[in-house]
Amino acid sequence: MILKTFLKETKELLREGRVRISIVIVLLLLGVAVWISTKQYQNVNEQYAVAKTAERAVWDNQGEKNPHSAAHYGTYAFKPKYPLSLVDQGVDKYAGTSIFLEAHKRNEAQFSAAADQTGLARFGDLTPDFILLFIIPLLIILLGYNSFTKEREMGTLTLLNSQGISHPKWIIGKWAALFLPIFVITALLFLIAGLLLGNLEDFGVFNWSSLAMMFLVYTVYYIVFINVVLLISSLTKKSGIALVISLSVWILACLAAPKAASNIAESKHPYPTRQEFAANVLKDKKQGLDGHNPWSKEAKLLEAQVLKEYGVDSLHQLPFNFSAYRTQKGEEHEAEVYFKHYKFLKDQYANQSKVYSGLAAISPYLPTRFLSMALAHTDYATHWDFADTAEAYRIATQEFLNNNTAQNTQYGQRGYKASADFWQQLPAFEYDPPELNTILTKNRSNMMALGIWLFASFGLLLFTTKTL
Repeated sequence: MILKTFLKETKELLREGRVRISIVIVLLLLGVAVWISTKQYQNVNEQYAVAKTAERAVWDNQGEKNPHSAAHYGTYAFKPKYPLSLVDQGVDKYAGTSIFLEAHKRNEAQFSAAADQTGLARFGDLTPDFILLFIIPLLIILLGYNSFTKEREMGTLTLLNSQGISHPKWIIGKWAALFLPIFVITALLFLIAGLLLGNLEDFGVFNWSSLAMMFLVYTVYYIVFINVVLLISSLTKKSGIALVISLSVWILACLAAPKAASNIAESKHPYPTRQEFAANVLKDKKQGLDGHNPWSKEAKLLEAQVLKEYGVDSLHQLPFNFSAYRTQKGEEHEAEVYFKHYKFLKDQYANQSKVYSGLAAISPYLPTRFLSMALAHTDYATHWDFADTAEAYRIATQEFLNNNTAQNTQYGQRGYKASADFWQQLPAFEYDPPELNTILTKNRSNMMALGIWLFASFGLLLFTTKTL
């Protein structure tokens, strides 16, 4: 019964011109999207490699120079483009690609791709994740909205019931016929993506297990949509009504729910404005040690503390340059200030993420979207992790430079220059994103929400169709 129903439904789908045209269009869109994303991935990674090498060469070839001048001259930390961003670009084009690392200041990532786009970008980008999240659910609706209503409209449902068909087997056959083309399209996309990534020069962290997990996430997402579309078709009497209701569900789940969730999360846990954030940082900075002001109260307290610790009565008697030591202590105070205020931003992000997870019950799109971005290393959590790693490198760089001045000069000495080969002793900046196990652990709530959608939709479908 299952096989006969599956073959019958598959033949009917293939006979319909709208179905064939729709599948061809989706495949063409996927092909174009993958091609565009591949070219973009290659282009960005080539730029990343050139910029990283060039910036390191500039740092290493500064020649004889004062270390504190080099600290203000600064360097850049570049964010890698990871392989699975070919499938899901996430927030990469909004989050920035590089961070300028300099003394006394923590900077945000700059040079986002969105900043260079025109007003046409409002219509969206043709990317694989756009097709996976929005277009394929529409294809599911087009293929399955009349799965049960056509049986009522043609009178075949009464005939089938009179013959005592097995409803569970009949439903499974229809479900399999709808699932097969969607599964093939999705598997084809991920297989092509994997083969492309396997043959490209790998600048990031790519493994087949992450790609397979992303494929599993999208497969579950489509199963939920299939179940919902078949459920609607089983509860309505007319195909037109089923189509309208299914499209309404798509609009609510994929367009309205994410926007509503974003607004609710932002209203409950708002970020400070850029001006408020800068003012709060400046206020806290002024309440501590200024490494460049030897006459401040905090500087005099530090001076007295160091003299007492080393048992001397003059700064000239210290075995290091106190000015550079004071500068380093000022850097440490400023780093603590930035840590405090950026921690608040990350806490707000974490609170907003909890709101999103709590609202996952209203749409399977939300947990799917967050899991997809996390697996692709294109979510805000990965961006925050990159920014924190860059900040830790900035702090270590300032300590490296200030300690060199402190150990190689005397108090009051001016004009010191480090040797030309000193700069090469600083390790290059490297960033490793979270591994798959860490990502899955942090996204347990999203995995649970998607699992609940899966089992709940299956349960409702099987329960409701018993009354057909």
